[in-house]
Amino acid sequence: RKKAEMLAALGYVGFSIDMYGEGKTGDTKEEKMGLIQPLLDDRALLARRINSAVDKVKTLNFVDASRMGAIGFCFGGLCVLDLARSGARVSGVVSFHGLLFPPQHHASQLITAKILVLHGHDDPMVPVEQVNAFETEMTNAHVDWQLNVYSQTMHGFTNPMANDPAFGTVYNPVIDSRSWIAMKNFFLEIYGS
Repeated sequence: RKKAEMLAALGYVGFSIDMYGEGKTGDTKEEKMGLIQPLLDDRALLARRINSAVDKVKTLNFVDASRMGAIGFCFGGLCVLDLARSGARVSGVVSFHGLLFPPQHHASQLITAKILVLHGHDDPMVPVEQVNAFETEMTNAHVDWQLNVYSQTMHGFTNPMANDPAFGTVYNPVIDSRSWIAMKNFFLEIYGS
């Protein structure tokens, strides 16, 4: 929600999506994975949920449906990439320390969104093979994509609560700021001032 407020402060409409339903968030790693796993197992359901949310936002009278984008963090980064992979009519998506692997048995859709991926080089949850496969996937799909890789940066670099090097999640305030600036520049390029 804070990121939606930060987007609103930039002059955008900020909208947070409840991907799990009923306001569930999970308190422990195990509870969070229990919420995420069913959507990882059923990526078609994930795509339906996020597209449903985008369709709802398009009905708001103060939203220009022709100028929509999406951002996501960690699992949310995967969600916005799947939004783009679904062929949704959004101008651009930004994945912050997101998972990059495509759905199994992915039926290729025409990806129209521009894509920005902000990734920590030392992220153990997204190994270099996954990064390389993502680059190949996007290149083969003729997507306008870019990838910023931040050195000495682990997963969760935008989350001030991330402080578990053994798990691979560590907040990095410099990269948090740098990645937000990259997102702002990306949207400035797409939408203008």
